[in-house]
Amino acid sequence: MIEVTGMNNKSFILNDDHIEKIEEMPETIITLNNGKKYIVTESINEVRSRIIKYKREIFIHGV
Repeated sequence: MIEVTGMNNKSFILNDDHIEKIEEMPETIITLNNGKKYIVTESINEVRSRIIKYKREIFIHGV
């Protein structure tokens, strides 16, 4: 799970296993498998980095 910031500047936790796609137009839009969309302030690269960091923590450290 990753922490992202909505357009209202409030942080929330998103289950990255449910992400279908991430787009930048210019804001970043995260679309989940169920079709729900979230607009976040982070860039695509930042979201990707957070997902990679989280996955590493799980697989390397068994968190």
